[in-house]
Amino acid sequence: MPRIAGVDIPNDKQMWVALTYIHGIGTTKAKQILDKLGIDPHIKARDLTEDEVQRIAQELDRNHVVEGMLRRQVAQNIQRLKEIRCYRGIRHIKNLPVRGQRTKTNARQRKGKRRTVATKKSVKAMR
Repeated sequence: MPRIAGVDIPNDKQMWVALTYIHGIGTTKAKQILDKLGIDPHIKARDLTEDEVQRIAQELDRNHVVEGMLRRQVAQNIQRLKEIRCYRGIRHIKNLPVRGQRTKTNARQRKGKRRTVATKKSVKAMR
């Protein structure tokens, strides 16, 4: 199981799929990296030589922001939005959808589990 950028790459996957296990690399970027390095995208990860693994790791270090550095960068961007109190930052603070989605219905992923609010009883119901 090769280890690239701190992530264990699965042995049984083709290389273009295996690279997508690294945060920040999708299918297109994985294929571009393999084309640039001259590695067959359909080779299994277990069949890579140490030299090829090393070349992939060096390419990611030099030219791509992945894994921990990317996560840190995204967190810093969100923190900046919160600090300057812009609309998107306020939506992050309130745990509401940031990109214009509706909130009257849906948005459960962001808002969390439903919390029922008790309604006031009318005077007629109490008699």
